[in-house]
Amino acid sequence: MTNDVEERIRQICLALPGATERLSHGAPAFFAKAQFLQLWPNGHHDHLFPHLWCAAPPGAQGGLIESGGGRFFKPPYVGSRGWVGLRLDRRVDWAEIETLCEDAYRVVAPTRLLAQLGAGQRNE
Repeated sequence: MTNDVEERIRQICLALPGATERLSHGAPAFFAKAQFLQLWPNGHHDHLFPHLWCAAPPGAQGGLIESGGGRFFKPPYVGSRGWVGLRLDRRVDWAEIETLCEDAYRVVAPTRLLAQLGAGQRNE
């Protein structure tokens, strides 16, 4: 994965209200009270290709994996909580990544941050 891809994902995530970045397990991770995205620029465990893991709305994981043409997968550790993985070693659809990042953020962000995004209410 090029540094450009990593930097663009960083810009998308950090543009969300109150989002922060810090290393988690040696890789960039993004938080809005709780973690919503992990970037693995050099792969991780059995997935030896660049990819990201992100929180997904309830029920979204299966549909993304089934319709994604092999780009999406159930990541280890967090896949059981509905998170989804996305390969970044293929053509990157930036509109799709922006949507995934915002959806992941909406899953974990507190109501006060969602209000800044114009998201309305959510249960915490």
